[in-house]
Amino acid sequence: MLKGKTALVTGSTSGIGLGIAKALAAQGANIMLNGFGDHEAPRAEVAALGVKVGFHGADMSRPAEIEDMMKATAAQFGRVDILVNNAGIQHVARIEDFPPERWDAIIAINLSSAFHTTRQAIPAMRQANWGRIINVASVHGLVATAEKSAYVAAKHGIVGLTKVTALENATSGVTCNAICPGWVLTPLVQKQVDARAAALKISNEEAKKVLLGEKEPSMQFTTPEELGALAVFFCSPAADNVRGVAWNMDGGWAAQ
Repeated sequence: MLKGKTALVTGSTSGIGLGIAKALAAQGANIMLNGFGDHEAPRAEVAALGVKVGFHGADMSRPAEIEDMMKATAAQFGRVDILVNNAGIQHVARIEDFPPERWDAIIAINLSSAFHTTRQAIPAMRQANWGRIINVASVHGLVATAEKSAYVAAKHGIVGLTKVTALENATSGVTCNAICPGWVLTPLVQKQVDARAAALKISNEEAKKVLLGEKEPSMQFTTPEELGALAVFFCSPAADNVRGVAWNMDGGWAAQ
């Protein structure tokens, strides 16, 4: 379905981003990966699906590096047809204890980076009259949790940016939508599970149940594969008129 298209997925060397990259690659899209840490293994995983794969290590808190990544993707593949804004970090603390530098970093990486990639991707998408912008928000883009002020603010902002982007391109072939996962067992969430296990002096498996039990009625983690399948749907002809939605895949979290 996506043969000949190129997808840039930020924060895609593990977790949700890698799951989405692999799902798009399975549909024939060439992939530009981005992230920190080892990128050879995820690059090989995606390449095994029979597509071309690039990597750019842009720090998503730095606009100049983001611009270089966008230019590098266009130079290597032609243009960005599918932009998946997934990069994110987390810090948990009460507002009065929240380090200002952590606030700034979370807003920069979780929100501002999506603005910087989007503004540079849209012109070529509009010229081709086809493009898909998929913002990985969170159920925290719809509801809040205490001690996550920066993350919740950034994810609410991503949902707002999604709506504006969709409206500004509503009469074109460029769509923008957000995915709002609940708990996904990524390295980011595993750290929270580990912290909960240590604080409560319980096993890791018990800590997972405690975490799910507080928020997610289904009592199961959403998987990167499920999120990847939703991203593929957003890129399909069936989603041509799906515009500006914040689609939660959260096991009933926001339904409560």
